[in-house]
Amino acid sequence: MKEICREQNPGISGTLFLVATPIGNLGDLTERAIRILNEVDLIAAEDTRHTRKLLTHLSIRKPIISYYREKEREQAEKLLAYLHEGKNIALVSDAGTPGLSDPGTLLVQKVVEKGISVVPVPGPSACVLALIASGLSTERFVFEGFLPRKKKLRISRFKLLVTEERTIIIYEAPHRLLETLKELQTYLGKNRRIVVARELTKLYEEFWRGTLEEAVKIWGEREIKGEFTLVIEGIKQELLESKDEKEDYYYFYQEIIKRVKKGEKPSALIREIARRENISRSGLYQYYLGKTENGK
Repeated sequence: MKEICREQNPGISGTLFLVATPIGNLGDLTERAIRILNEVDLIAAEDTRHTRKLLTHLSIRKPIISYYREKEREQAEKLLAYLHEGKNIALVSDAGTPGLSDPGTLLVQKVVEKGISVVPVPGPSACVLALIASGLSTERFVFEGFLPRKKKLRISRFKLLVTEERTIIIYEAPHRLLETLKELQTYLGKNRRIVVARELTKLYEEFWRGTLEEAVKIWGEREIKGEFTLVIEGIKQELLESKDEKEDYYYFYQEIIKRVKKGEKPSALIREIARRENISRSGLYQYYLGKTENGK
């Protein structure tokens, strides 16, 4: 019996299938995923060209509609209309599980609101694969996806990650990898352990393990190619409990130094930051003096 008959509202609306596709090795596509792609009426794809290659490899011929981030809202309405007509749709991303750092969340929200059935079809996910092979704790973790590109938003995320106890997973593009590693070292400290997973399930799959300080040095000397997933250990409980006020001032000190170079006065900056962050002005001032007197 065809699996698309499992919809909640037979005869009223179709079903949206979220189909995970390979992130590299085509052998990772499940039999169930292939069956669903064969049975649905329509396939919504992040990149139709990329998906057509996969379908050609599988000898599957189905209508395809584009569903990329810039047109997500508009295309979601079209897909909703198809579902209301009783059509069954498979949503796929370029690689991995749709909705995880790829388009899909908005569509699922709208489909759920309308009471239409959503069926996940599991498969490869870079964040999970990197985590389980990292050697770091898998008991609790937080998935950050791609960090914001705007500086202010990036800084706010790094500040939150400073005291994160769970294992942290981040996606990064090759041209931003070194910059991100340097920022992670600045905010999380040079001794924090990290695993750099590259080209997962592909020919040149690699797991590099070390500290953030070592990562900045090694990857600063290497030619950076491929797709990257970073797995960073969370702060240890004992360090979190013993973390004194001076350590909390580190990233504020970095901000002061940068702005002083632009001509602003340290005293005014310390007063502004202390008020903004609700921290001790005298404590931050003493930390600043200690750092500058030591030539740091």
